[in-house]
Amino acid sequence: MIRLFWRDITLAFRSGGGFGLGLGFFLILVTLVPFGVGPDSARLETIAPGILWVGALLACLLSLDRLFALDFEDGSLDLLATAPIPLEGVVAIKALAHWITTGLPLVIAAPALGFLLHLDGAAYRWLVVTLLIGTPALSFIGAFGAALTVGLKRGGLLMSLLVLPLYIPTLIFGAEVVRRGAEGFLVGTPLAMQAGITAGAVALLPFAAAAALRVALR
Repeated sequence: MIRLFWRDITLAFRSGGGFGLGLGFFLILVTLVPFGVGPDSARLETIAPGILWVGALLACLLSLDRLFALDFEDGSLDLLATAPIPLEGVVAIKALAHWITTGLPLVIAAPALGFLLHLDGAAYRWLVVTLLIGTPALSFIGAFGAALTVGLKRGGLLMSLLVLPLYIPTLIFGAEVVRRGAEGFLVGTPLAMQAGITAGAVALLPFAAAAALRVALR
């Protein structure tokens, strides 16, 4: 499983489809927002939490269609399904590798991009905390969507339609924590809800994704 993890990490960095694509999209989106809504710092400060979270969500979505598709096309997925390691573990490792190459760079870059949107100083730590807690859920939910659509024509489009509604609770609670943190309000409830969603996704969705993959491989 460690070799599988490093294989996925290496492929993501070599191809640029995970690390470079997601980070580049995040940067472009945040840079374009001030051109669209105007340079007013008060307005940008108000919408910054939502924009940063929407950008991170869409950036995570970009490379999800390749999570199982390449392995399915070259037959590697069949070998992984018959390997001694459980398929649930394969799904979890691939989702973790996706988070390392896509979600974690977004967490690191978010404070700098928050500066471009005039994010309130008190909100920076909550932005990092919510992205650190919430982006793993995006990767594991995305892995479930990718497993449901593996092998289908235009599966990437269908996967987006399936996954985006499941992303909404994480988006809502993440942006709410940042907003409350900027205004000095208590953040315990939405932060706990977001952490609960992530814990549930990490614990349950590898089993659901593995079941979907077994059906696709029949």
